[in-house]
Amino acid sequence: MNKKTDQLAADNIRALAISMVEKANSGHPGGPMGGADYMHILYSEFFKYDPTDMAWPYRDRFFMDAGHLSPLMYAQYYLLGNYSKSDVQNFRQWGSVTPGHPEVDVKRGIENTSGPLGQGHTMGVGAAIAAKFLQARFGDWMNHKIYGFISDGGVQEEISQGAGRIAGHLGLSNFIMFYDSNDVQLSTKTDEVTSEDTEMKYKSWGWKVITIDGHNHDEIRKALNEANAETERPTLIIGKTIMGKGCVTATGEMYEGYTELHGKPIGDTGADFVKTLINLGANPEDEFAIYDEVSAAYKDILANKTKEAKAKKEEIASWRAKNAALASKLEMFLSGKLPELDFESIVNKDGLATRAASANVLAYLAGKVENMIVSSADLSNSDKTDGFLNKTHSLQKGDFTGSFLQSGVAELTMAAMANGMALHGGVIPVVATFFVFSDYMKPAIRLSAIQELPVKFVWTHDAFRVGEDGPTHQPIEQEAQIRLLEKLKNHSGDSSFIALRPADSAETVVAWKMLLENNKVPSGLILSRQGIKDVPATGKSRYADALASEKGGYLVKKVDNPDVILIANGSEVSTLVAAAELLESKKGLKVNIASIISEGLFRLQSQAYQDSVIAKGKPVFGLTAGLPVNLEGLAGPGGKVFGLEHFGYSAPAGVLDEKFGFTGEKVYEQVLDYLKK
Repeated sequence: MNKKTDQLAADNIRALAISMVEKANSGHPGGPMGGADYMHILYSEFFKYDPTDMAWPYRDRFFMDAGHLSPLMYAQYYLLGNYSKSDVQNFRQWGSVTPGHPEVDVKRGIENTSGPLGQGHTMGVGAAIAAKFLQARFGDWMNHKIYGFISDGGVQEEISQGAGRIAGHLGLSNFIMFYDSNDVQLSTKTDEVTSEDTEMKYKSWGWKVITIDGHNHDEIRKALNEANAETERPTLIIGKTIMGKGCVTATGEMYEGYTELHGKPIGDTGADFVKTLINLGANPEDEFAIYDEVSAAYKDILANKTKEAKAKKEEIASWRAKNAALASKLEMFLSGKLPELDFESIVNKDGLATRAASANVLAYLAGKVENMIVSSADLSNSDKTDGFLNKTHSLQKGDFTGSFLQSGVAELTMAAMANGMALHGGVIPVVATFFVFSDYMKPAIRLSAIQELPVKFVWTHDAFRVGEDGPTHQPIEQEAQIRLLEKLKNHSGDSSFIALRPADSAETVVAWKMLLENNKVPSGLILSRQGIKDVPATGKSRYADALASEKGGYLVKKVDNPDVILIANGSEVSTLVAAAELLESKKGLKVNIASIISEGLFRLQSQAYQDSVIAKGKPVFGLTAGLPVNLEGLAGPGGKVFGLEHFGYSAPAGVLDEKFGFTGEKVYEQVLDYLKK
């Protein structure tokens, strides 16, 4: 393309972006106007993908951080033929494929759902890790790039520190990020909130940093060429841009760089919408048109990209022919299929903490599920993911042959990176930390749920029995928060999250089986720090009994016509077993005990099955180490749930059990009191 056509293409993107916002009377026009030059040069000259096969696994990927700049993406992808004219005309409308913030839509080029600033580029870092992981196993032909796009707000979000530190430390040379530095945010200029030197910050993390005029096409090209040639570091391209580039007033004077251009339609600012369209070369009578010269140029671009992809596919086919076994393994990784696994063969000693049982499962999986990447937030020896780490080694700069990612103390970053790994495909991401720190991860867990990503979360130290660490480390309300996601449906109509709190070692093994076999939504394990007395087996083995956990809940103790039904999950189930022994021996009562590992899954079962576990018309007593609301829906209006309604205290776990009423004797008394009433 020549300079004139390049400029027309960038201006076409600007005109389309402001037209979308103007018609919707909602959105962010100024940023897309600033980023248009970079997007056009990136996609017309550098970005590698197959227009005829948008989900091609070996494509470059673009991760948008600043989701409010969705008009920039939709306009660019409209030029590429991924969207129709009516699609961009219906921006932000009900049922449209152009929502206000971009949502995963690979067939149209949208790789990630973004909106909450900071997470988009962090997902890109995760995708870059996945790509390096696969490249280390299958060869340097797997050399696609991950491109990120970040704004001033994304740089300011705290998560950017974790993403920047880890990307630099690992030397993610396949990650290239453009920073749209226009010095304007939604309500202020950036100099009112920050005085940091962004270039020096990223350099200190080990990044290559290039600062350019973000509207100079030659400088953009040079920066992208340098970034693509870099072999040791991720690259940050700081593009100095102008908010609302190309805006003019009703009298034709330039009106650029104003804060008000960030977040409302051009017509509601000091700029004039129609005059700005004319200034950009658009026809105000057909503002959603692609300019003739731009349309012709993009036909050539698409033809070239298809040709380049065909050549790459021939290279890959040649590799496959020479490496049949590796090619078969790669196909398995990309398909999401699991190898044959014998979970029943995993042996656990009696009375283990469920985190220790989880460690044994991870040790079994290491080397068998070869595309698992397990990560821990500086807690591998406490959350017991070291069961996996001991069978592999950590990912390091220049060496991605290991399978463990030491994330450091960065729970939100770690979770967002896991989302990016899942979006990239070919790997199974597992992330672990203490359950109380799920609070730090919640924004990424939510995006995992919205994007329907089968990320595996492992949370240990599940209750007040963390003990001496005290209330800051003792989860009370966290289970209730996580289980709310089990009640929330995703856009496919499924429970958006599956939370599993196993009662003993056998249930922990089955829970891991459930995690790995679930490839539809995120799921998490909630595991104990302290040892738990195993639930007595009622069938041929405790593992065989625990397979009923796959229905979300089942009876671990069953009699005909019970006087009371006791329900719990996690370590409280064994406490109920102790209480039931007293109720039977001292009072002659008949007791059923239900382990409800996941209310979300349990509620998906037939009503007949649910009634077989928690019989209607019977007294129901629930026990939970968290808020009573965890089980109140299951106990029903006539039931009673004993839980905690206060924060914990610093003391040994056994002392807290006694003080809080979580012993067999104390629960026995609670049940009797409930039955009397």
